[in-house]
Order: sequence, then C-alpha cells, then structure tokens
Amino acid sequence: MPRKITSSGLPTRQQILDFVTSSGQPAGKREIARAFGLHGHDKILLKTLLKDMADEGLIDSAPGRAFHKAGGVPKVTVLRIVAVEEGAVAVPDNWQGEGPPPKLRVIEKGRRSALALNDRILARTEERGTGHVAHLMKKLQRSADLILGVVHEDEDGRKWLKPVDKRERRLLPLSDLGGAEVGDLVLAEPSGRPPRVSAKVDAVLGDPFAPRSFSLIAIHKHGLPHEFRDETIAEAREVSTLPLGEREDLRHLPIVAIDPADARDHDDAIWASPREDGGWDAIVAIADVSFYVRPGSSLDREARRRGNSVYFPDRVVPMLPHELSSDICSLKEGQDRAALACHLQVGADGTLRNWRFSRAVIRVAANIAYEEAQRLADLHSPPPASGRGPGGGSELSEQGQAHPQPLPQAGGEQEELWPILFPLWSCWEALFAARNRREPLELDLPERAVVLDEKGRITSVAPRERLDAHRLVEDYMIAANVAAAKALEAKKAPVMYRVHEQPTREKLTALKDYLATFDLEFALGQVIRPATFNRIIERVGDSDARPEIMEQLLRTQTQARYAPDNLGHFGLALGSYAHFTSPIRRYADLLVHRSLVSAYKLGEGGLPPEDATSFTEIGEHISMLERRAMEAERETIDRYVAAYLADHVGQLLDCRISGVQPFGIFATVEGLGGDGLIPAGDLGREYFRYDEAARQLVGDESGDAYRVGQRLQLRLVEANPVSGALRFELPEGSYGRGQAPRRDRVRRPAMGKRGRPANIRHQGRKR
Repeated sequence: MPRKITSSGLPTRQQILDFVTSSGQPAGKREIARAFGLHGHDKILLKTLLKDMADEGLIDSAPGRAFHKAGGVPKVTVLRIVAVEEGAVAVPDNWQGEGPPPKLRVIEKGRRSALALNDRILARTEERGTGHVAHLMKKLQRSADLILGVVHEDEDGRKWLKPVDKRERRLLPLSDLGGAEVGDLVLAEPSGRPPRVSAKVDAVLGDPFAPRSFSLIAIHKHGLPHEFRDETIAEAREVSTLPLGEREDLRHLPIVAIDPADARDHDDAIWASPREDGGWDAIVAIADVSFYVRPGSSLDREARRRGNSVYFPDRVVPMLPHELSSDICSLKEGQDRAALACHLQVGADGTLRNWRFSRAVIRVAANIAYEEAQRLADLHSPPPASGRGPGGGSELSEQGQAHPQPLPQAGGEQEELWPILFPLWSCWEALFAARNRREPLELDLPERAVVLDEKGRITSVAPRERLDAHRLVEDYMIAANVAAAKALEAKKAPVMYRVHEQPTREKLTALKDYLATFDLEFALGQVIRPATFNRIIERVGDSDARPEIMEQLLRTQTQARYAPDNLGHFGLALGSYAHFTSPIRRYADLLVHRSLVSAYKLGEGGLPPEDATSFTEIGEHISMLERRAMEAERETIDRYVAAYLADHVGQLLDCRISGVQPFGIFATVEGLGGDGLIPAGDLGREYFRYDEAARQLVGDESGDAYRVGQRLQLRLVEANPVSGALRFELPEGSYGRGQAPRRDRVRRPAMGKRGRPANIRHQGRKR
C-alpha cells in the first residue's frame, strides 16, 4: 500500500517516468528535484515517492543512484560487446531485468571500430524507435576475460579449472560446470575478488587431446575469428563470378608457382627470360585480390578484422573465405586467373633497372613444390663451384646470355619443366649476388615443422629444411616488394611500408655486455648495419654458443611493423620496402594493391581517400593482429612438441640451456624446441647464486655453474600438451631444497651447555 504523499509541487509518477526516460544524462534524486523545482520538505517527500515507485516496479536504480524505467537501460551504464561484424553490438554487463538482455547498437566516433568481442565499455544510452543505441564514452579495462582451461576433479569430488596458460599455475574452483565434464576443454568466466575467486563455465569446447584441438586452444585463447558470416560467404561466391574484363594477356608465358607441398593457396607465380644485354625480364604475378575484395564490402571488413591468415599444423584460419583464398584467387595450374603483374627489368648484376604494373590474365603452367624445384636444379645444374651462386649455375654466351647446358636425361613427370625453371634460376643467381652485396641480416634460426597424418596425429617434429628454392622465391618476392614501394613513391601515392628500424641504443648496450661474457668485443660507436651482426656470427664460427648468440642477436632487433612513414627495412638493408606479394593472407598487401590500382589507373578496387588518410591507424591495427597471429602459431607448435614428447617422459634428452633466472634455468630440447623449467631448488643441495653479467647460476659450495647455451642431458619429467609446458630434472634426479645429508655436514667441536650452571640459583632482589 503506497504511502500518502501530499504536496502541490511534487511531480506525478508518470511525469517522473517521462523525465528519466527522456533525460540526456543520468537522472538521480538531485536531478529530478532540480527539474521540478523542489526544495526543503518536498525533497523528503520525493525520496519517499521514488522508493514507492521502485517497490511498485516502475523504476530501477542504476549505478550512481540514477533511475531508469523498469526493464529499461540506464542512461549511463557499463556494456559488454557481443558482436562486431556490422558495427559493434552490446548488452548490459549486469542485467537483472526479466527476459533476455536488450541489445544496443554502439555508435563510435570515426568510421573504424576499435572494439572487440567481450570488451567492456562505459556508454550513454538512448532509446530510438523500437531499440536502444549506445554512445561510447570510454573503453574499460577487461576485468573478467574468459579463461581457457581444463576441468579437473580432486579426491573430494570438487571440480577445478586448470588454465591452459603455462604461466598460470593456480587452480580456480568451479561454481557452475555449465554441462562440462571432467577432462573437457572449456571457456570459463572468473568471478569474485582474491582470494575468493571462482569460475563458471561459459562454453564447452570438447576433448583437449582430440585431433585439431591444439589449434582450437590458440583460436579461443587469442580470440581469433575463425568462422565467416553467411553474408560474407555469399558475397565471396557472388564476386567470384565477376568477368575479368580488359587485361593484359600473359597466358602465353610459362609462369610457374613454387610453393610448399601442402600449400592450400597459391598467391604468387614467377617467370623470367634472358635479355640481349645480359640481364633478364621477369614477371612476378600476384593474385588480383583487390579486384574481388572492394573497399567497404563485407569481405573487406572481415579481412581488416582478421588482418592476416593464421597457419597451424592442422588447419588454416584464412583472412578470406575459401571461395576466394583457395579457389578463384588461387593461381592454379592450367586455369585463367586475374593477376596484378609486376614487370621487372633485372640487370646482369642483379639490380632492378625498371618496373611497371598491370592488371593481367595469366595461366600458370605448373604448381611446383619447393622440393621438386630443388631436385630439378640439383639434377641439371653444374656444381656451385661454377661461381654463379648456391643454387647451381649456368654458362654465359658471348653476349652474356644464359643457356641451359646439355645434360643427361632424368626420369620423372616434371622433367619438361626444367627449360622453364632454368631462366628463373639464372636470373636468381644475379639477384642473389646483389643480395650478398647488400649484406642483409643473416640469422640461421631453424623453424620447426610438425608433420601430421591424415587423422591429425603427430608423425614427426623436426627443423624445417632451408633450400635454395626457398631463397629463389624469396628474392623474387623481395624484388617485387621493392618495386611496389618505389613505384608508389614515384606516383606520390600512399604506401603501407614494412618498417624495420635499427636496434635501439639500450638494446645495443645490453648486447655489448652480453657479448663480453664470450670475450667478444662490440663497439657502440660504430655505424650499425646488418653486416655488423653478420660479422659477429662469423667470429663465433661453429662453437656451441652459436645458436644462443644468434637468438640474442634476434632479440636485439626491433619488431617489424606496418606504417605509412618510410623508415627503411634494417634487416633486409633496403631503403624502401612494402609487402605486395601475399594479398590473400595479409591485409597490408591488399592495401598496397589498391594504392597501385589507383596510382596506375587500373580500374575498380582502388584505394578510397578515407583509407589513405588512416594509414597510421590501420598500420598499428594490422601490426597488432600480426603479433597476435605469430604468438598463436608459436604456442600451438609448443603444444604439438609437448604432445610429441609425452611418449618420452622419463627419458634422457639432449638439451640446451636457453635461459637463466634467479629462480631456475630454462632448457630446450635440441632439434625440437619447447622450453622447460628446472627450479633452482632442484639443481642441488646447496644455494645457487645468480650471476647476471655472466647469465649463470653458480653453486656456493661446489662451484657448479649453469649458463645460457650450455648443452647437457636432462630427464623429461612432464610434458603437458594442453599448456605446451615441459618440466625437466637433472639425470640424478630432483634434489629439492632441504638439509644436506648428515655425512656431508661439518662436525662442530662439542660444547657444554651455555648459561648459568644448574646448581646455582638466581639470588636477585625479591619483588
């Protein structure tokens, strides 16, 4: 029964509802009183009226003691982003009303969205027509990110969440299983405050040890978009039927695509032919993605949101739908394909003399695996001692023109390809010579290759072989990327450069101190070039410290990124460099394509003005996405390595110390990778001191030292495929901290009991 409230100045219930609904700011008691001119005793009556309206279910109280219509949304409130496809959509972060929470369309300043799924924002809301909109005020720090983990059960039957992140060692009690069972891989939402933090299951992902689950862990952990919307797929199917239009016809040229044997897409193909002046004409044909993916389309928005394709051993998370990435935009053998062709004139010394770009139609003569291209080159070419380069050589005619040499016949279905490949190798030898004169950074750090069978089970893990065929394709791509950057510079068009700045002074100082521990001098006053680091590697030679020092040199380098300002590419020793050759898998390349289309007036699909003015923001965005993808790929490889080593638990493995910290050492399995920790307390029954300068742990009593780069045999104690974590111990076992055995103790001389003799009483003053 509402209390009787009498005052001529008080607003009616409907008037209060109308005010809190239409107010452009949070409406609390103070704002309502001010709006209706209430003073003194009327304010007390207003407080009672508002309480009655809340009890009657007419209004709700929002944070900050503001009011809003019951079942509605506060004027200023915290929202959580639940969709970002066609603009951000949010729901109230803490919904207490009946029925499902309302969805609000988020209005941001500017055209580009910086919001991601599960982001929390503070927003001002308003009702428009049949729905609500939210005006972004600020993005809040995510305080309750979903945790990826595995459900465990203890002896008492309690359920716990064990995070897959190997840096997170605590278990969280599960307050709500959400249908999950013990052993399931789940996404859980933490709640509460330390030390009483629990979690409730938000989604069940299945068996973490099933095939393809390791990449699934990375996908969910890093929030990688891995499913395309129906609208985007439909658009991809529609644009794939577009007629190619007027293009330069290059179908008569025997262009070939050289890719990994298991490549899902082929976005580049190459051709070369000798010139009368001793140089070569070359073409680097790249899939014309800009023709199919137009600015502002659903495909474009999805590509920008992803930034790049992500490659796992068991799957690919593509930037573009299958209809484009592995079908119409893939340069398949014997099929007409739209291409953006980079025409190069290469001098006899390997320098780029000229270039032009055109939209073309090509027909790839063959898709060749790197291994097959290398086999043909090894079979047909003279030994490297001919002096042309590591990929085999050729003799030159009197005019300086390369010609294939008479060779013995070899079997195989692709032997007829050698006349096509020979000019490519000959031109590459010149490009390779120019590369050597430039002296780019040469860090021979092997990549790990995980081989799976048809059921997704691991068959082997080994370093990926580096062939001359890889270098051949790489140098053609570098030449095209340089040409793209210089062509856009000449046209004064926007360029999305691949920027790699030289190391900072701080990193160089740290490197100097590090190299001093190996008795290697490094002068800070010299001009730092890539060749500076190459000389260090040459001085190290084949010593055991070589892998460690190369890893340290890599850490000294800055992180490459995308930016519209030309700061050069330090690692490649190039002044102008832009990624152009992989628009299927990199959004940066697609932007360069669009800029070339606009600059050369090649038709539709050019760069819109609003993108040209936003290159700085776009560059930062896609650089962040690239780092995310690299981390996801690296973590997945670590999980596969751990799964492969799970069958070797208890065995001694050849390892190398990869890191030393005061709390222990990190070791890597030789040839496989994967880091594992040995706590300092497990190194021996003595105290180990950390020598920061020498990067080693030294035992106080024995003098035993463990330093970075040291090779030793360690016993594998644990290999956790879910987290990718390894744990080692010394061959003689884990010591653990504790008192030394009695035989090792130094016996002290016997001493009598200290203090007053027992037969003498204290005779002090009585109290």
